[in-house]
Amino acid sequence: MPHIKITSDLPGIRGLMTDRPDTAAPLNALADALLRGPSPLTRGERELIATYVSEHNATRFCADTHGAAAAAQLAGGSSLVEAVRHDPDTAPLTPLLRALLRVAAEVRARAVPVSDEAIAAARAAGATDTHLHDTVLIAAAFCMYNRYVSCLATALPTEPGYYEEAGRRITAHGYTTAA
Repeated sequence: MPHIKITSDLPGIRGLMTDRPDTAAPLNALADALLRGPSPLTRGERELIATYVSEHNATRFCADTHGAAAAAQLAGGSSLVEAVRHDPDTAPLTPLLRALLRVAAEVRARAVPVSDEAIAAARAAGATDTHLHDTVLIAAAFCMYNRYVSCLATALPTEPGYYEEAGRRITAHGYTTAA
């Protein structure tokens, strides 16, 4: 049961955003900029970073929503997303994306500088300053989104197919209209 009264029946962050459109607008704009705006990373790769961080923060709503959006936009689909959830070191990823997930893991774990080793490995795999910037900001933002959803004990969806539909909606329309 959620820790606060949510007037809509919408699960996860969607219920919170429906009740607080004043905070929903900037949060959705940030998600849209990070996951759909200009970046050397594809939209699917950025959704995968969000999924990975959310999975390791044990935020089921965010992990499954962004996992569905990643699956809808990546050639490997849901099989790739599941492989990354299980073990990114053995998942069929490019060396660059694997290195960036290691950077994201460090950001998620602690608010300290990412290790020189993780940065060097990402650079050796082809990461530019923009790759690193975008990865760190996505990981940091999803720590915030995950805590927003989890710390208020929001409800999980009960409808079959909810996450797949959310992935299609996000892929088609983004976040500024997703709340």
